[in-house]
Amino acid sequence: MTAPAEGIAALPVVRKQRNPVLQSEAARGLGLISPTFIYAVIFLVIPIVLVIANSFWTQNYLTIDRTFTLENYRVALTDPIYRDLLMRSLWISLLVSFFTFVLAYPIAFFISFHGGKHKGLWLFLITIPFWTSYLLRVMSWKVILGYNGVLNATLMGLGITNGPSDAFLYNTSAVVITLTHAWATFAVLPIFVSLEKIDRSLVEAATDLGDGPLRRFLRITLPLSAPGIISATLIVMIPTVGDFVTPRLVGGKDGVMIANAIQAQFGKAANWPLGAALSVTTMAVVTAMAASVVLVIRMAARRIR
Repeated sequence: MTAPAEGIAALPVVRKQRNPVLQSEAARGLGLISPTFIYAVIFLVIPIVLVIANSFWTQNYLTIDRTFTLENYRVALTDPIYRDLLMRSLWISLLVSFFTFVLAYPIAFFISFHGGKHKGLWLFLITIPFWTSYLLRVMSWKVILGYNGVLNATLMGLGITNGPSDAFLYNTSAVVITLTHAWATFAVLPIFVSLEKIDRSLVEAATDLGDGPLRRFLRITLPLSAPGIISATLIVMIPTVGDFVTPRLVGGKDGVMIANAIQAQFGKAANWPLGAALSVTTMAVVTAMAASVVLVIRMAARRIR
């Protein structure tokens, strides 16, 4: 051993101690979800809290009285106008959800079971109409269903009617037709994903046991695709209740929905507390209806099995 080495004492090795809490899996997971959580709080939770808070206040001309009151909810729940608009909106959303399912399920079924290697192409073709603006598609239906529109011209050309009819536009039926077309693709995709997850060996086994096409569909395909049906129903039903553009353009006075009343309260009427109360009431009713629809679909799927 050399002299300098002998005269120098061995120095202890100092290692930097890391906080075990910061290195835990919980801390790493919290770090991953924190940006998303903060984003959700800022753009989702805080606006909802503000809307709920406004619903308990009162509008006095251009000022808001922040004294707690339930008057806005009394008006929202007992006024015949708002009650009828809410019931009409729920009925329209249920009709749109049903017709969208009737339209989307066969398309998703065909692509999943008969699309072969061209499934991606089929899905691509379905989305092409939705590259255009939503307002443009609504206006297209206005042209089709109008008094001098394509539908009336076709009926007169075939000799079915003697003149144009105003029964196709500015009513509930026009709103249902337009919304069904607008949300069809959004229903096809979740149903297609659910159908793709079905084990094809189950269908083959049912065939070997003597089940026909209809029986195989009712006992295997339809029940196993229930998650996709539920997703498609919720995706379509919840937004259609709050749609105010389509009723305004093609609904007329017979197709007005609750969202139009809410928009009027926040706009021309400048009564934000009442508009907030209508919004909160609509959210609560839609949540209850969505939960009921999910339970009904699940029970129906179990009974079919």
